Amino acid sequence: MEPVIDTPVSTFIQASEVWVPKDGRLVHGGGDYGELADFAAVSGKESFGHGEGLPGKAWAEGRPVVLKEFDGSYFKRTEAAKAAGLTCAVAVPVFDGAELKAVLVVLCGDDAVRTGAIEVWREDNRLLMLDDGYYGAAKHFEWVSKHTHFPRGQGLPGGVWASMTPMMMRDLGSGYRFIRADAAGKAGLTTGLGLPVPTPTGETYVLTLLSARGTPLARRFEMWDARSAIVGAKKEAVLTDGICEREGPLWVDETGTPARAKAWEGPVGRALASGLPVVERGPAGLPAGYTTMVALPIHQGGELAHIVAWYC
Repeated sequence: MEPVIDTPVSTFIQASEVWVPKDGRLVHGGGDYGELADFAAVSGKESFGHGEGLPGKAWAEGRPVVLKEFDGSYFKRTEAAKAAGLTCAVAVPVFDGAELKAVLVVLCGDDAVRTGAIEVWREDNRLLMLDDGYYGAAKHFEWVSKHTHFPRGQGLPGGVWASMTPMMMRDLGSGYRFIRADAAGKAGLTTGLGLPVPTPTGETYVLTLLSARGTPLARRFEMWDARSAIVGAKKEAVLTDGICEREGPLWVDETGTPARAKAWEGPVGRALASGLPVVERGPAGLPAGYTTMVALPIHQGGELAHIVAWYC
């Protein structure tokens, strides 16, 4: 495999945080804020009721929520976010059936150079339509996306919808499978990760993360299969696909053996055992060369089915 993501100048996502339910509210369950110490301090003291703030809204509506502007919105930490240079956020609820396990929030800053996309697609009349998204400087790609829809099985969102599993696409600007390849190439988008977002109502939502070379969402992506049919009773997850800066397949070691994560061992193992998102700030416990990671679990059919992880 050729390297597909260069060392970043600046990352598209600037902060990630986890909110977990406790006594009828969402409380801070960890996060990575990089150098944004003041915003981290404010966030650590915050909590959200049902429908309150961005995490509470994702909880109440039972779906991913994109907030592209904080001023005048329901976002509770607007002043602290503005001081930190943050301008938008996406909240992804993690449901196991009707039970909310946690809400993952990623926060970004808007400027003239950051390019990438975090998109939410929703089924409407047997098609996936763009529910909302954040694209940074990729304005033309945003316009194209707003005017694109996907039948089941078509493109990255449609492929995730058809399989109900995470999917990864490489070389977005030249790949015939990526429907928006021309616009993606012009925007410098290179790598796409799509994942289903289960909802308590059974409505179909797909989250797509599209990364650019100059300002990548992450420098490494992993997809882990945690279904019992794959791992048996050992409580292990199997790495089924991955992409990073270095050459060579991520999903097997030098002997060709598939990589595995055991419960409670490392960040992926903690997500596997707890069923909760994990935000890890290293470098201890992470592969060499990475300082932060996010592991997002996906529950389906009463079990933890997949874990998607990304590293910076």
